[in-house]
Amino acid sequence: MRRFISLCALSAVLFTGISCGSKNKQSKAAKQNTTEIAKESQVANEVPETKDADKPTETKPVQQATKVEKKEKVKPAFTAKLPQVPREFRAAWIATVANINWPSKNNLSTDQQKAEAIRLLDMLKENNFNAVIFQVRPSADALYNSPYEPWSYFLTGQIGKAPSPYYDPLEFWVEEAHKRGLELHVWLNPYRAHHSNGGSVTNESMVRKAADHVVRLRNGMYWFDPSSQKTQDHAAAVVHDIVKRYDIDGVHFDDYFYPYATYNGGADFPDDATWNAYRKAGGTLSRPDFRRDNVNKFIKRVYTEIKAEKPHVKFGLSPFGIWKPGYPAGVTGSSQYDELYADAKLWLNEGWIDYFTPQLYWPIDPPKQSFTSLLKWWQSENTHNRHLWPGLNTVEVRAPNRVEEIKRQIEVTRQVVPNSVGAVHWSIAGLTKNPSMLKALHEGPYSQRALVPASPWLSANPILKPTLMLTKQPSSVFAKWLHKQPEQVFKWVAYARYGNTWSVEILDAPQTEISFPKTKDGQKLNAIAVKPIDRLGNEGDYIGENIED
Repeated sequence: MRRFISLCALSAVLFTGISCGSKNKQSKAAKQNTTEIAKESQVANEVPETKDADKPTETKPVQQATKVEKKEKVKPAFTAKLPQVPREFRAAWIATVANINWPSKNNLSTDQQKAEAIRLLDMLKENNFNAVIFQVRPSADALYNSPYEPWSYFLTGQIGKAPSPYYDPLEFWVEEAHKRGLELHVWLNPYRAHHSNGGSVTNESMVRKAADHVVRLRNGMYWFDPSSQKTQDHAAAVVHDIVKRYDIDGVHFDDYFYPYATYNGGADFPDDATWNAYRKAGGTLSRPDFRRDNVNKFIKRVYTEIKAEKPHVKFGLSPFGIWKPGYPAGVTGSSQYDELYADAKLWLNEGWIDYFTPQLYWPIDPPKQSFTSLLKWWQSENTHNRHLWPGLNTVEVRAPNRVEEIKRQIEVTRQVVPNSVGAVHWSIAGLTKNPSMLKALHEGPYSQRALVPASPWLSANPILKPTLMLTKQPSSVFAKWLHKQPEQVFKWVAYARYGNTWSVEILDAPQTEISFPKTKDGQKLNAIAVKPIDRLGNEGDYIGENIED
């Protein structure tokens, strides 16, 4: 458009009375002259000529065009094959029931409770763990501000009594865990209504509030009837409330479905009311299948409802380690299928979970319950390739050398499930009360930080690429980066190349800068790159820059 206007102006000067915008016919000669001038003007713009001193002043725009065409030196796009980042789920259970792990007593002040929590989280971070499984509902009670259930006896020494000065423990744990780059999974017992160590039953207890679907066992515990629709609705509402209101990374159930037979003195579970109602309504399943069917429906429901509320929140289960005796061949022991009415194999086969943590609390070598053979069998049932992160008995595994046994089990896990490595330690007491265990893990299999394995079946938004700024200093290069949507990022991976070797640093999301020395092991620093990682372990596009001398 600009060239068209300038041609019109030039034509108007040379051919008086002829307008570019006019619809009147021009003479043939005028048209030819106009065409020639236009061509000359075009050539002048494309190849400026400045040797002729007699050129008119109209050539000034040509000089300006010459300036525009000067190009600055553009750096080539940075491309590099970055090394793989170590990935392994490293978690510990923190039990609140009976004050096993936290709080150490049920009469601690708010400040004392917070101080204990921070010590545990700091210990996990410093020893390269990346997740914590925190028990928030030990027995139809709450270590958080729940609209459905009372404050826990294990928190304040009285059912229904809030902490004073007030704080929300779960909110605190989530915030402090994330500050340290740790995932926080909430651990709930779906069916236990009152623990025998939980003080006297009061009017605040769910034992009283839900008396029509709670039964008493012979060992003094109370249990929700898993086959009651009221039980399922209540427990599902509790899970949904936590997922909706708290910024958690996972929901976790352990092995307590129907109670172990010893809890009721060997007698059958007292669910006559729901069983008789089922039969009266025309139900045809056997009693064991009726019980399993209700647990199955509940597990599937919880998984579906979690994903409907927050797709990124993982659902994990930690069942008893043996599905049935004889699976695999030669294994003996209790049967979760027949005693707890938990068909955990089905849940794994159907993909109703995101990670599966069977409690493999036996050593590697015995023939009756072999850690290795059980892990391999569970992996053979992992038809949807969900995470298989076994539970390790770090506290009291029966082996000649407990520390070496746990290290061996971690190595076996890495071999059996190489594409999604991980383990959960029962419990954090096996670390806090056994310094040699903690030291051996930190100096051995957990000597480097690791990202949690990604969950590709869970949907996530694409991660935006950051921007990178480098500043050269006398003996180092300072790297700082920015991200348009920092809430997308849970961790950063910073890369530095010395010679042909890359070094890798895993950083927690709040950190957005790092300084690299200009030389390392006699090699010069020649490139830096940064990559964002979201809370599901997905990697975003990296940005990098070569460093010139």
